[in-house]
Amino acid sequence: MKALILAAGYATRMYPLTKEQPKALLPLGNQPIINYIVDQLNTLPNLNEIIVISNHKFYQQFETWSTQVVSAVPISLLNDGSTNEDNRLGAIGDIRFTLQQKNIVSEDFVVIAGDNFMTYPLLEQYEFFLAKSSDTICALKLEDKQQLTQFAVATLDETNKVVSLVEKPENPPSNTAIFATYFFRKETLPLFDEYIQTGNVPDAPGYFIQWLYQKKPVYAYIMNGECHDIGTIAAYETMQKTLDLSKISKISKINALKTLKTEGA
Repeated sequence: MKALILAAGYATRMYPLTKEQPKALLPLGNQPIINYIVDQLNTLPNLNEIIVISNHKFYQQFETWSTQVVSAVPISLLNDGSTNEDNRLGAIGDIRFTLQQKNIVSEDFVVIAGDNFMTYPLLEQYEFFLAKSSDTICALKLEDKQQLTQFAVATLDETNKVVSLVEKPENPPSNTAIFATYFFRKETLPLFDEYIQTGNVPDAPGYFIQWLYQKKPVYAYIMNGECHDIGTIAAYETMQKTLDLSKISKISKINALKTLKTEGA
C-alpha cells in the first residue's frame, strides 16, 4: 500500500501565515502539522511509501523538511508544477497526477489532507477498510449545523455504507461530517482518470466520493477520537491553544522529542 499526503494547496485563507510557508509545515506543538500525519501513517502495516505532493512554489521547503522528519516508511516528494491559485490542479487533480507519475495501479492507496490533525488511531480506520473490503472514508458526528456546511456530509445505512453524500451543503441532510482521510482499493484507482476526463470538479476530494458511491460501495469509519481541519487562522490558533499532548499517539511524542533534540543540538 502507498500513501499520499496532499500538500499542494496555497492556503490563501490563512495569509499572511502561509504566504511564504506551506500550511502543512506550520508548527503545531513541537513539530510541523505534517509530522503528526507521517507518524500515524507509520503505524500502518504493509505501507511501503509515503508520497507528499507539493506545488512548485513550496517544493524546496518540503525537500528540506524531508531530510529532517523521522519515518520508518520511505518518503518521496512530487512537484505538481503549479505556481499559484490560477493554475493549481486541485486535490483530485493532484491525486490523479500522483497515480500517473508514480504508476500506481496494483496497490491500495490512502490519501490524507496535509492540514489534518487527528487523535483517532489511523490503524483503526485501516482495519475497518480491510474488514469491509471496500473504499473507506472517515466520519465524525457533528451537531453544529453551521459547522457541517463546511464539510462533505454523508447519510449512512445501518452498516455504515454511504447512501448519499453532498459536498458543503447549505442544508446538511445529516450530522455525519466527512474528513479528508480516504482508503481506496486498488480497483478504484483507474476511476480517478475517468472522473477527471468526464469533466468533473477537480478540487475537494469530497466531490470524488460524491461521484464514487453511486458507482461502487463506499463505507464510513466513525472515528474513535477527533480530527481537526486546520483551514483558517482561527482554527490554527485554537489548535495551538488547546493541543492536548495526552491524545497524541506515542509515536508522535517520540518524533516530537527527536525534533526538540535536533533543534537543541
